[in-house]
Amino acid sequence: MLKGIAASSGVAIAKVYKLEQPEIVIEKKSASADAEIEKLQAALEQTKKDIEGIKERAAGKLAEEELAVFDAHLMMASDPELYSQMEAMIKNDQVNAEYAANEVANMMIGMFESMDNDYMRERAADVKDVTARLIAHLLGLHIPDLTAIDESVIVVAHDLTPSDTAQLNKAYTKGFATAIGGRTSHSAIMARSLEIPAVVGCAEVMETAKHGDMMILDAVEGEVILNPDPETIKKYEKKMEEVAAEKEALKVLKDAKSISKDGHQVELAGNIGTPNDVEGVLNNGGEGVGLYRTEFLYMNSDHFPTEDEQFEAYKTVLENMNGRKVVVRTLDIGGDKTLPYFTFPEEMNPFLGYRAIRLCLDRTDIFRTQLRALIRASVYGHLCIMFPMIATVKEFRDAKAIYNEEKANLIKEGVSVADNIEVGMMVEIPAAAVNADNFAKEADFFSIGTNDLIQYTMAADRMSEHVSYLYQPYNPSVLRLIKMTIDGAHKEGKWAGMCGEMAGEPYAAAILLGLGLDEFSMSATSILKARRMINSLNKKEMEAVAEKALSFATAEEVLDYIKKIVD
Repeated sequence: MLKGIAASSGVAIAKVYKLEQPEIVIEKKSASADAEIEKLQAALEQTKKDIEGIKERAAGKLAEEELAVFDAHLMMASDPELYSQMEAMIKNDQVNAEYAANEVANMMIGMFESMDNDYMRERAADVKDVTARLIAHLLGLHIPDLTAIDESVIVVAHDLTPSDTAQLNKAYTKGFATAIGGRTSHSAIMARSLEIPAVVGCAEVMETAKHGDMMILDAVEGEVILNPDPETIKKYEKKMEEVAAEKEALKVLKDAKSISKDGHQVELAGNIGTPNDVEGVLNNGGEGVGLYRTEFLYMNSDHFPTEDEQFEAYKTVLENMNGRKVVVRTLDIGGDKTLPYFTFPEEMNPFLGYRAIRLCLDRTDIFRTQLRALIRASVYGHLCIMFPMIATVKEFRDAKAIYNEEKANLIKEGVSVADNIEVGMMVEIPAAAVNADNFAKEADFFSIGTNDLIQYTMAADRMSEHVSYLYQPYNPSVLRLIKMTIDGAHKEGKWAGMCGEMAGEPYAAAILLGLGLDEFSMSATSILKARRMINSLNKKEMEAVAEKALSFATAEEVLDYIKKIVD
């Protein structure tokens, strides 16, 4: 048995699919030109077959514009110029095919990256993708393709990127276990969106698990059991049934109100990454979308999404939510969220650097495109726009000024615009929480991003296993910052929500209800459990509980106290 962190609740039993990226080592060797050219041709044909297969399997999951990237990759793999340059190097220099392919690829990538035209610069990512696959084939290396999984498996990996996780097919991927990560890592958040069990931070899983091993994934307790005996399998099959039964029992709350025993109503909303996630929010009784992470639009593309591409995505979400509130976070990229077609500056600490609103206020062309798409979509529902990583009042004013300019431009162009758009901000930097009373004079609402607020308050990278003990939602310092934010909003008659993972923790609900939080936004699978908790609490009593919680010195004392009250 291996221990990890339960990141997305559930139990799964299946064979291990071990996701290992091939290690590419290229050596320059003298070789027979004819044999190497023949090898190159065969590898190119295999590369084309791979791309066609991936496109075919992705066809049912991706939109036409997203599938277009595979057409571009097929064109590149069939490009006579690419082939002729590789062939010429093999013939002229009498070198092996993989060396020639790598040299030509690096030359072309450098050429595209140095171009002035944005579109041409973005093609460098396509060259990297296609040539990496080609070189792997030349070296006889296996290239993992998550879209090709066609049997029940539990994916085991060092880590999963957001794009890896987005490729997972729920019909076959019963869960995943990663060696690194925490409850707030992007792979964990995506697992909750996809509603598949996940255990992260399971340090020895890559060394211990083998491809094809039988595995039990207990993402309730955060445990992984390899090659279990029949008796253990039987025990966990029973646990799977119990988890499924509880999920079924919670469904009676799907259409219930989120209201405390003494009549105080709050809003329980869902966090989403793509328009496809709306179904999960509605199926789990979500009363709105409290966080639409628009960065996945950018991360799952090979170019900056156009205004029309973004408009279609935002319109789909707003229409499908049928008048319920949808809070859209503007582009939050940087830190560990990068783009293959955009070069970020080298920084000692990118989490504290050029990212989110800082990037958008610098690259206003990117920001304006997104704002125009959002404003155009506003007529299809109840849109709230929020800016991430706001540290100063000036940043918020500058961002809102650009929003107001683009809104005025669209009206001038004769485009219909809703008159009830709310413009607010994420509170995830301690400076913003401390200054909440002043921000509330400018913003229509706050949404507290506890994942980063805790990270910045505790000066602890939430992705580092060495300091994971400092991810403390119940630390009195964090709770006091949350109280400042909520009080600041209410003083100006504004609403305060929370879209960090803390919003979905049942024990946190007691304190947050007492502190006066208006909206709780969480992974869709957490909504019904949170509603059950809210419905069991008395708001007036929780106010006294929250006040007492703020008087403790440690997170452990707070949590022990809350457990005694709630359990």
